[in-house]
Amino acid sequence: MQTRFPKRKRQKATIIICAILAAGLVFFYATKILSNKIITQYQRNESIITRDRNNEILSIPPNQNGYYAIYEQDISERFAELLIQKEDKFFYWHPGINPISALRAAFKMSVGSKNTASSTLTQQLVKILRHSELDRGFKNKIIEALYAISIEAHATKKEILNMYANSVYFGNQAQGITAASELYFNSAPQALTDENIIRLLATIPSPSLTNPFMRENGEKSEPLAQKLNIPLEQTEVSIAATREKKEQFKQYTNANNNAFEFISLPRPCAQTTIDSGLNMQIRDILKRNLNELANKNAFHGAVVVIKHPENEILALIGSARPESETEGDQINMALQPRPIGSTVKPFIYLKGFEQGLRPYTLVDDKEYKYTIGSGYAFYPKNYDYKYRGPVTLHYALSNSLNVPTIKTLEYVGLENFYQFLTHNLGFEPIQPLENYQLGIALGELESDLLTLTYYFTIFDNDGWLKPLAMCGNNSMYQGQTDFMQNKQIADTAYIQLINKILTDRQTGVEQFGVKNNFMIPGLAAAVKTGTSREYHDSWIIGYVPDFTVGVWVGNAQNSAMDSVSGEPGAGKIWHDIMQLLRYSEYYTDARFAFDDIKEILYQDSIEYGLSGDNVNATRALMQDNPLIISPHQGDTFLFEKDTRVILKAREPVSWYVDDEYIADGAQAIFQPTKIGARHIQARAQSETSDITIYLNQEQE
Repeated sequence: MQTRFPKRKRQKATIIICAILAAGLVFFYATKILSNKIITQYQRNESIITRDRNNEILSIPPNQNGYYAIYEQDISERFAELLIQKEDKFFYWHPGINPISALRAAFKMSVGSKNTASSTLTQQLVKILRHSELDRGFKNKIIEALYAISIEAHATKKEILNMYANSVYFGNQAQGITAASELYFNSAPQALTDENIIRLLATIPSPSLTNPFMRENGEKSEPLAQKLNIPLEQTEVSIAATREKKEQFKQYTNANNNAFEFISLPRPCAQTTIDSGLNMQIRDILKRNLNELANKNAFHGAVVVIKHPENEILALIGSARPESETEGDQINMALQPRPIGSTVKPFIYLKGFEQGLRPYTLVDDKEYKYTIGSGYAFYPKNYDYKYRGPVTLHYALSNSLNVPTIKTLEYVGLENFYQFLTHNLGFEPIQPLENYQLGIALGELESDLLTLTYYFTIFDNDGWLKPLAMCGNNSMYQGQTDFMQNKQIADTAYIQLINKILTDRQTGVEQFGVKNNFMIPGLAAAVKTGTSREYHDSWIIGYVPDFTVGVWVGNAQNSAMDSVSGEPGAGKIWHDIMQLLRYSEYYTDARFAFDDIKEILYQDSIEYGLSGDNVNATRALMQDNPLIISPHQGDTFLFEKDTRVILKAREPVSWYVDDEYIADGAQAIFQPTKIGARHIQARAQSETSDITIYLNQEQE
């Protein structure tokens, strides 16, 4: 019998210990769940600050509550000291609730008193994060106490102080000590004076009515300063000073409008690849040049700068004056699709080179007739309305000739080029590509500047279309364009042929002159300009191995400019930006590689091709050499009393109309005498050519 009692005691002790452990585990996990819930809400309340590549602030958007919440990781000791003296003297001693204050509050509630304030800093933090500041019911008090105890069980006192200081509201959309310090005192929290801190502490009970911009703040601050034995000057903030400080805070949260392009991102981005200092300088360049172009009715512009080899966006400017309320200034024109003009031509010639053409291949720059979908005749023209006869593709691309580009696109094949745009590049056209047809070569295709500049990076990346980094390693913009592709678009050799042409300033002298905005001493840049129909858009995409720069100039309302083409419009802006970048940390003086192509000497001139080329055959691949140059088969003329039809041939011929001899020579004039179909024949020594034209009394 004597041995049974110790055994029972041991069993009882074991049960008690297990119960205590179980209770401890329940307490631990229950409080952990509640603590995590509060901390998660705290984390959600932080404004997601967008920073540049150098960790400079680009923008601070308001949080889900509409407040600017900039979290400080380590609040100043002085602020913490004065805060505790005012709000919670026993902060370092209680477990989240002050038992004595809680009992006092319970007694007051039992006798019907409404003044039951007894919350610790931890309880106040819970109120803020649960949005229950106005709920003073007994049930809510119990819930707040449970949350407060839970936080205290899993967070240090310093962490709780930080969370409180970052969460407390100070009025005027300023949540937390950092935003309040910046708004009211244009200061960092660590630099606040004792008087500044007193004025902020006086704000806490009623932030909308007693914040430092209000006269009532002085009335609340004075007794608090006396209580804490801190001298306080009686100062009143004027309306003008208040307005100025609010404007300064607006600039602080929007970083002087340098983050205009990032404020409306489809998803938050904490760290971008943007260089905010460079972005600001380029925006100034754009603004300065647009001021000069205003007399040409050009008011808006956009710039994109992409750094290689990482394909990181260094600068993205969609408006020169985002702070302006003038129509169009609040539109991000870097993302607005517009007709891209001749900037599409390098891609057409690239596909031509893939299919066997070379820079030395000849093409006839002359009048051609095409029948468009409506049945009408279409005669493509060059920008100066002149034809140059046989020219090389090198010359045609260097001088941006339209007619040879159309012939090259014909050679490539429309379906092949459609496939290249949609499947290789991933381009999403605004209209079905079949609606553009050969108009693609004339610049009718639409794209936005960011997308177009992105596609041009294949010429800087050995034919690879790499992911475009804007938000860390991810794309910030989720529009039609897939910026996350990583695939080879073209062979390096064909890329080098394009780069050789676009870096050649001599061959393009006819269009651009001896001196132009592309001539930057010591900088061998590849450049392509573009101008849309009737001067609605001025484009330039230019690049060196270190970066690609795209510029657009026009009007957000799509009104026409006064004869502003690519070179004097966007070209001048591009020139100034390249000069800036040339002396930046991003310029390494890297040079284009041309080791996959070779020089070809042909008839005392140097051209470029590939090893193994059959030069003679390749040179003649596109030559179209009909005997009759004009008119064209099926041309229709209006028959009038003085109608004259000019007949042109490649060489001297004998001309016949309806088998009736007219004249000899490379050119003759035929004067019709009746309406209807007329058969025209040119007879040379070695060949004969026939066409039929039509004369009508009314133009079809």
